Amino acid sequence: MRKMKRLLALGLAGMMVLSATGCKSSDKTKGSAADTTQAATTGGTSTGGTTAAASSNGEDVTLKFTWWGGQTRHELTQQLLDKYTELHPNVKFEAVPSGWDGYFDKLATQAAAGAMPDIVQMDYLYISTYAKNSSIADLTPYIEDGTIDTSSIDENLMKSGEIGGKTVGLVYSSSLLAMGYNPLVLEEAGVAVPSMDWTWSDFIDLCKTVKDKTGKLGSATGPVDDTNLFNYWVRQHGASLFSDDQKSLGYDDDQVCIDYLNMWSELMAAGAVPNPDEYAAIQTLGQEAGPVVTGEGATITEWNNYANKVSSVNDKLKITSLPLSDDGQYKGLWNKPGMFLTISETSAHKKEAAEFINWFVNSEEANDIMMGERGTPASSAVREHMKSTGKLNPQQEEMFNYLDITADICGETPAPDPIGMSEINEAFKNAAYSAFYGQVSAEEAAKTFREEANAILVRNN
Repeated sequence: MRKMKRLLALGLAGMMVLSATGCKSSDKTKGSAADTTQAATTGGTSTGGTTAAASSNGEDVTLKFTWWGGQTRHELTQQLLDKYTELHPNVKFEAVPSGWDGYFDKLATQAAAGAMPDIVQMDYLYISTYAKNSSIADLTPYIEDGTIDTSSIDENLMKSGEIGGKTVGLVYSSSLLAMGYNPLVLEEAGVAVPSMDWTWSDFIDLCKTVKDKTGKLGSATGPVDDTNLFNYWVRQHGASLFSDDQKSLGYDDDQVCIDYLNMWSELMAAGAVPNPDEYAAIQTLGQEAGPVVTGEGATITEWNNYANKVSSVNDKLKITSLPLSDDGQYKGLWNKPGMFLTISETSAHKKEAAEFINWFVNSEEANDIMMGERGTPASSAVREHMKSTGKLNPQQEEMFNYLDITADICGETPAPDPIGMSEINEAFKNAAYSAFYGQVSAEEAAKTFREEANAILVRNN
């Protein structure tokens, strides 16, 4: 049912773009959505290294801004909006925070209705879909006229927001897959902290040992929430998740998928990782009350900002790299855009939205508030500023340093995900769960996923 609703909403969005002239629109964290709030915010004030331009015409405007995240992100973002309020009294905000779960379902419905918020926090998984159905605006004019400064953002990261010759998203941060872990749980199990060269075999042993020695979860990971972790696995096997033309899967041998599903099935059977029902219960807790945070789990596959974003609840957590393939032949890791800031095509205040986005990404003042909660800042100038302040906590320092210590195991950043990515994620999850529940073999699940994914890719790309 959820899949059908998502398909219907995205289909409606595409139909509206085609049929309505001039009517264009558009944890992993999970947390409870805060109440919608408003904050009055104007310009001409220096903001710590970046000059905040005045609103384009000085008239009162209201910008609706939506993002996903946990409660910490909601609170910090509201502080940031309040600061912009102080600097820009003629700009008001309608804040629409959300958890990750259901965020893009709601956004698709808003796109279909031509009612997307002015500013949208956008994920790499979905930016192609919203760009190609003309739901998000081209930011190129605002970059070219200097409203948005991109001079301190890495060229490769900037390209990740380019689709169809347009810059449709300004990358806010970069993220790398990481393994979050609770040192106290590992110590309780008598397990050494994973080294940077550990392998999947080491991971399996760790998970089973933690379960055997403590009764706790070796990993609280949802291995098929989306295809990010599987993408990492595929890249470690010398292939790509998608073909260059994005009309089919990029790996030829289904054994790659079979081995992945069998590994997780084995760990579920041992009770070392949650089965689908147990994982569903964990998700209802929210990330800040998850097993690794509370000491009921040892590890979790996440992003390099994981320890930082839950540090207000548990400041003892650490991160390390994901396991390498047992032969260590191929690099699976990549520097991923953590998220984008985009402007809806239907926004009546694109200029003001662009001014805010520039301040959000480039000003020292804004980043002193966020303190890397959304990931490592894309702006090198901002990163250097934050390192120089001495205000970074140990988790933030670890997050920043992770980019340097994983440089040797990072491969090339792949192209933005193809249109239909949400359908592909759903097909992957459904196929995998059928294997985890023992309804089909891993071979049958891998075959089903290939057939459904290829059909989705051909239909959409």
